[in-house]
Amino acid sequence: MGTGDGLLRWAREDEVAVLEDVQREASLIWTEYRADLLAHPEAIMVPRRQVRSPGIRVHELDGAVTGFAAVLPLPDGEAELDGLFVRPAHMRHGIGARLVADVVGRARDGGAPRMVVTANPRVETFYIRCGFRTIGEAPTRFGPAIRMDRDLT
Repeated sequence: MGTGDGLLRWAREDEVAVLEDVQREASLIWTEYRADLLAHPEAIMVPRRQVRSPGIRVHELDGAVTGFAAVLPLPDGEAELDGLFVRPAHMRHGIGARLVADVVGRARDGGAPRMVVTANPRVETFYIRCGFRTIGEAPTRFGPAIRMDRDLT
């Protein structure tokens, strides 16, 4: 499977549970977060308002959701990549990079000058390959994360 495979589309409200399954599967691969996530299943949540806005792009392959990217508009006109999740069985096939390219392009077309993301430090290299740079650290519910940005101008 390559980056050209699959369909990118807007998420539908009737598939929130599927998106949460993708988020759960992708999040549980990180052993350092697994116990906290299992102890706090409410941490895995896709807000319906974000689906309706629309703010979630889905990657679908052969009718199945394989990943998604959630983007939030920020008050200053910038955009935040609020979540990027790919089913573990489909990781390392270009789906995440394709989703990032899609949401970056849409944010740029919408006039956002910059996109930011708060991410697990273990995925820093992935985001650097997608054009982001590390700008600092950020606290999260389950420990420290890195803050990254990408200029869209």
